[in-house]
Formats: sequence, structure tokens, C-alpha cells
Amino acid sequence: MSATAAGRGLLILGRCVPCLKQNASKFKVRRLALDRNLLMYFSEDEFIYAHDPEKMCKEGDVALVQELPQKMTRLISHKVLRVVYPLGDITDPVTGKKVMQDEYRDDMDEVSRLYGESKNAFKYKEARDRGWQEDKKDFSHHESYVKYHEFEDDDQPYAL
Repeated sequence: MSATAAGRGLLILGRCVPCLKQNASKFKVRRLALDRNLLMYFSEDEFIYAHDPEKMCKEGDVALVQELPQKMTRLISHKVLRVVYPLGDITDPVTGKKVMQDEYRDDMDEVSRLYGESKNAFKYKEARDRGWQEDKKDFSHHESYVKYHEFEDDDQPYAL
């Protein structure tokens, strides 16, 4: 293995974004780049395409992506191994607890139990898994396309 391949890393975590390619998913990968003048690291986003024939990834999912030995096409240079975190269902890898923003859900439940539960609070334990509202309110499984024109009666619901 060459030094450049070892430096780039063979496994990458990326967030799935809308993609128009068939049998592929587009991922946004955040990397830190050193600014040599300031000697500080700044985040830069890189977009990669990964082979995903089963369409495992939906928009917003965090997935583990592996670099292919050689490119399949001009754009597709990786393949999807598995979805690590579905959208909205983040688990702390160290403790194994579910997380919302920067707090554990268990801690939030404990605080609401001590101070009284709000009527408007979202109940995570009663919530269904993602995907139960497909074709009702969740249209992320439909194929998207580029919107070229604006119409008064928005007849392009799946456009990007």
C-alpha cells in the first residue's frame, strides 16, 4: 500500500445527501485542513459518490464508506458498507446510550421526571422507527430530480 493511500484512509464516515445517480449515494465528508499561515485547522467538506445498489442510505444517514481498489466510474470511487446512524437516532459509541444534541436521553428523562414532565415534550420511548410515514409525510425514498422551473402550483414535490 502506498503512503498516499495509507494517509487518506480506507474507511470513511459520511453523511448521505441527495443524489441523482442510479445505484449510487452521495456523501458529505468533513475533513480538517491546516492553514499554514494561521497554524489552525479548519473544516472542509468533500463530496464523494459511493456504490449503493440496495439503496441502504437515505438522506441524513451517517454511513461507513470504503474506498474501492479502483474507480467503478469517473465519479464512483467508494462503496457503502453499512448505515451506522440512521437520521435522528444517534447512539454514543462509548456508553451505548441514545443521545439528543449534547445530552443523553436517559438524563433528560430523569430531569423531566424530577421537575415535572411538559405536555409538549417529545416522547422518544413511544415514537415509532423512521420510515413508518413513507408516502404520507416522508418522501425521502422517492427518486429526486433537479428543479429547472418554478411553477405557481408546486407540482414538483421531489425536486432538489
